[in-house]
Amino acid sequence: MSDTILPVWPESGTNRIPFAAYTGAALHRRELERIFYGAHWCYVGLTAEIPNAGDFKRTVVGERSVIMTRDSDGGINVVENVCAHRGMQFCREPHGNRAELVCPYHQWNYDLKGNLMGVPFRRGVRQDGKIHGGMPPDFRTEEHNLTKLKVAVRSGVVFACFDHGVEPLEDYLGPDIQHYFDRVFDGRELVIHGYSRQRIPGNWKLMQENIKDPYHPGLLHTWFVTFGLWRADNKSELKMDAHHRHAAMISTRGQGGKGDVTSGVTSFKDQMQLNDPRFLDIVTEPWWKGPTAVLMTLFPSVIIQQQVNSLSTRHIQPVGHDAFDFVWTHFGFAEDTPEMTQRRLRQANLFGPAGFVSADDGEVIEFSQRGFEQKPWHRAVAELGGKTVENTDHMVTETLIRGMYEYWRKVMEA
Repeated sequence: MSDTILPVWPESGTNRIPFAAYTGAALHRRELERIFYGAHWCYVGLTAEIPNAGDFKRTVVGERSVIMTRDSDGGINVVENVCAHRGMQFCREPHGNRAELVCPYHQWNYDLKGNLMGVPFRRGVRQDGKIHGGMPPDFRTEEHNLTKLKVAVRSGVVFACFDHGVEPLEDYLGPDIQHYFDRVFDGRELVIHGYSRQRIPGNWKLMQENIKDPYHPGLLHTWFVTFGLWRADNKSELKMDAHHRHAAMISTRGQGGKGDVTSGVTSFKDQMQLNDPRFLDIVTEPWWKGPTAVLMTLFPSVIIQQQVNSLSTRHIQPVGHDAFDFVWTHFGFAEDTPEMTQRRLRQANLFGPAGFVSADDGEVIEFSQRGFEQKPWHRAVAELGGKTVENTDHMVTETLIRGMYEYWRKVMEA
């Protein structure tokens, strides 16, 4: 594929995905403009990360650096980390507390809402009875604020958008996905337990795909198939929003052990035992209302994970067309007992860069990207469960992947 041409799809559906959808800088720039910087809500963090006035967190929307702040009124703001004077990315700390935002280059300072408050030597400098320099008479501070993003906060989760005409967050999520979002974020106070961060050398869409793909967990992940946490024979559902861009994979843990789904599966280790059985010290929580695992992909930027007692957000941060940073924020609830907090922390070791499960995903994404780059004229097959896009009550399907690319083709005009 030429770097300036959209990938050619082999047919009208999305069951055959061109490798060229994952390669090429020009296509990636188009994705950034139409998706990450267009009318899509992007995840930026949790309010629990900035609990006090003056707290800030540096993060990204797409590839653009932004700062999430809590101002003196308690409001949550997201501003672009680019000084209005000479364009410097002035904030370098990942977290902190400041009364104001100051660019070190020329000391332009802004309040925590992004309004320009002060400009050194704006009125010049008096020397020998004269005023030298200064800004011109028509200079207006209100014309030089930081770029302010539209912000939506729902039950402690913060989203932002460069396009102020974006639809309300509730409409963006849709009722089915919002139901599962509110299942986790139900108004209880959140507590941050820690972070993990990794750079995965693959296209950002591959992580959205990975968590829309119930086909692989019971085949790739020894932990899931052996201990019954996520298998094709578990009671399950797959749900999408009306646009098919977001999805929820919903599963209830089975008993594990041998069965039809383990026949010939090399990742199944019937004799595997845990040195520390507390990893499977699973306690049913009332708010689960049945499922032991729900993984939501909110297009384009975040995965919300509840896998037994482990909870996290996973932020997808593109770095060119062939890599992305993947930032995990592990959290719990202020009402958790100390025992539950330890349980959440222990089970968090299933996930993250060195997790018993997630290390596999990072590796297969890297090797997939290598294959796409080697053979960009070819195509992937996503036909498990047929060629249609629909919600299902089983996991033996790639319908969620087909649904995402149906939406992607519309936005990208591919």
